[in-house]
Amino acid sequence: MCSHEPPCPAADAPDRDAAHVVVRGWNVGFALLCNGIYFFEDTGELLPDGALVAPNRLAFATGAVS
Repeated sequence: MCSHEPPCPAADAPDRDAAHVVVRGWNVGFALLCNGIYFFEDTGELLPDGALVAPNRLAFATGAVS
């Protein structure tokens, strides 16, 4: 899906959240990353295979996530 050089991390990579944002939908609380991940403002994720990643509420509460 990614055409960047170097390519963005794959959806199953540990640093998958570092992928470029393709679509911003912050008015409804999400961003679509170029690796196919929907990243939600509460830090939860929907992976391309349909798997859900629970929000990291600790990082969100401490401001570690921007």
